[in-house]
Amino acid sequence: MQSVLLFWCLWVLVLPVQAQKYDFVVAQDGSGQFKTVQEAINAVPDFRKNTTTIYIKNGVYKEKLVLPTSKTMVTFIGEDVAKTILTHDDYAAKKNRFGEEMGTTGSTSFYIFGDDFTAENITFENSAGPVGQAVAVRIDGDKVAFKNCRFLGNQDTLYPHGEKSRQYYKNCYIEGTTDFIFGWSTAVFEGCEIFSKKGGSYVTAASTLEGAPYGFVFLNCRLTGDAPADSYYLGRPWRPYAKTVFINSYLGQHIKPEGWHNWNKPDAEKTAFYAEYNSTGPGAAPAKRVKWAKQLTAEEAKTYSLKNIFGDWVPFTTEAAASVGK
Repeated sequence: MQSVLLFWCLWVLVLPVQAQKYDFVVAQDGSGQFKTVQEAINAVPDFRKNTTTIYIKNGVYKEKLVLPTSKTMVTFIGEDVAKTILTHDDYAAKKNRFGEEMGTTGSTSFYIFGDDFTAENITFENSAGPVGQAVAVRIDGDKVAFKNCRFLGNQDTLYPHGEKSRQYYKNCYIEGTTDFIFGWSTAVFEGCEIFSKKGGSYVTAASTLEGAPYGFVFLNCRLTGDAPADSYYLGRPWRPYAKTVFINSYLGQHIKPEGWHNWNKPDAEKTAFYAEYNSTGPGAAPAKRVKWAKQLTAEEAKTYSLKNIFGDWVPFTTEAAASVGK
């Protein structure tokens, strides 16, 4: 009798804690407050000062999603990264209801405009297939972080768009063909797998603003793929002051020995900043890189810390704090 009473008391104490773990639950079977992700986003109070956590149960949610600027401090938690899939299938050449092409931005499956957005254990997808530009996620908000997420698509999969946006990708998987990581933002990819699919040519296409200290930074990443050997460049400058750096990363055989391309813009060779430090694998060929790219020294590589790149923002506070300043 005493053991039953003790169990009941513990259950009563734990239940409120579990109920408070998530603010909203999304489930297609009706077991949550909402059946669609957009409904949950819409329910978040505007400019809330505390984090709103949305738990998304397994399912394929085919929705064209928008997180408005008014929806700040929102966190998505997926039940299973391989089974919680947010997807749509628009593409740049697709005609809208006015008979006009949607364009690259219009093809986006998920627009993130709100600041302080975080996602874990979720797949973000553009399922249009190899039909040209088709964005899975476009990010404009500041202080946006992803952990153990997947980004699936072909050309232009991931669009870190905001010029003053800081983004952090931890242990994520990103796949695509041409320019499948592209844009203006400052973005750090740590411990990620960057998978180049057949039929592509460039991993990145940064358009960093003039004067911005950092662009795309890849730390301890693995560049893999099913593309043929020597078929991919690490990057090309979408805009003249593009910045892209790979540090302590494994480069597969699909990476070309010359490494980088000027996008037929000779002047960009003087303004773009493309660099590596301690690259390994069959795609690492420092002696064969284009002359205008740079091999960092150990001291230079140390400056690419989260603290230097992100300033006062520490993504995933407890986990990232240990690496700040290293």
